[in-house]
Amino acid sequence: MSFGFLGIQFGWGLQMANMSSIYQYLGAKEEELALLWLAAPLTGLILQPIIGYYSDRTWCRLGRRRPFFLAGALAASVALVLMPNSSALWMAVGLLWILDASVNLSMEPFRAFVADKLPVEQHSFGFATQSLLIGFGAVVSSAMPWILTNWFHLQAGATGAGIPGAVKISFYIGAVVFFVAVLYTIVTTKEYPPEDMDAFRTECKETAGVGRAFSEIFLGLLSMPKTMRQLAAVQFFTWLALFSMWIYFGTGVAQRIFGGTPGTAAYEQGVAWGGVCFSVYNGVAFVFSFLLIWLVGRFRAKDIHTVCLLIGGAGLASVPFAASANVLLVSMVGVGIAWASILAMPYALLAHALPPKKMGFYMGVFNFFIVIPQILMSVFLGKMLVGIGGGNELFPVLAGGVSLCIAAFLTRFVDEPAAKKAA
Repeated sequence: MSFGFLGIQFGWGLQMANMSSIYQYLGAKEEELALLWLAAPLTGLILQPIIGYYSDRTWCRLGRRRPFFLAGALAASVALVLMPNSSALWMAVGLLWILDASVNLSMEPFRAFVADKLPVEQHSFGFATQSLLIGFGAVVSSAMPWILTNWFHLQAGATGAGIPGAVKISFYIGAVVFFVAVLYTIVTTKEYPPEDMDAFRTECKETAGVGRAFSEIFLGLLSMPKTMRQLAAVQFFTWLALFSMWIYFGTGVAQRIFGGTPGTAAYEQGVAWGGVCFSVYNGVAFVFSFLLIWLVGRFRAKDIHTVCLLIGGAGLASVPFAASANVLLVSMVGVGIAWASILAMPYALLAHALPPKKMGFYMGVFNFFIVIPQILMSVFLGKMLVGIGGGNELFPVLAGGVSLCIAAFLTRFVDEPAAKKAA
């Protein structure tokens, strides 16, 4: 049921570890990176509530959510093949918009898919399992350029100048893994039709239309369940931290730790090591997810999430003070523990509070509080944080650690009805 998320995260992992360096290979400046990443949160802001809304109202031979899985996987696989062949900065930016739209098309219905098919008492277990598969996919994808370069000795010149050959081949592999993993879920799982199909079709017909969709989204924001509103603040500070890491970590390590500049061997090695660091935190998330599955049967989800966010905040805050590249791996252990919880616990808490008929819609609306902080980081905060840090590219990562600690504090105020805890 969750296997497709391995493929989705393979695509995300390649993007998170390599997009900033791809932009710099194509001539982008450090202060432009955050704005160039704007495609990711904006597509999520626009598309995910709409995708959720329509997936709630879809039923065909493939079911309710699976048509969205398939369409997104096809489009994302094509974008992954084209991305590392970008010949100009504008082309890479445009392809990022397409890639993010495609990944969103597959990803958001997966969250609702788990909630659809599992009883309430198994939600935490289901999302923890999803976290495990996400971690595994991200481990391999984040480290793929480093593996191809250091294990298979693939050099940048192997496929021409500019974007290294190892990065290109990594994206090609990612396209195949993305599509095959999602297709596996589509083929091996089934969805259950509405109990009253006639009533379902009547309701869909009565609520059809783009105008009605936007009206529902607006009203949904005004009428969010209390738990969802509380989690919104937690998600805001959580994803502010994550986005600052994804934008600035790889290039910051390449310049601050390895002393490289774009186009130099030291820079390429630094970016590749940043991918290894991302692989480590995803690997830790994968391993910790096994423990998380055990923990959710014994402790409250919000207690687990609070502790994990604090550990992750400490890990991120320590990054600018690392004395060597290897020390960064220790920092990533803390980030990995937080990441495993971030991928599971908020959704487990949220799923308990949502009406089943609007599961996809509210999962999409919930994404607002993931993408809004990313938009703020892209437009305002990124440049401001680099300026405050005196041009130190790793200072925004330190600020991200503080932001995760704030998210941990806010988690304490989230309602979690005792009767709805995972068993």
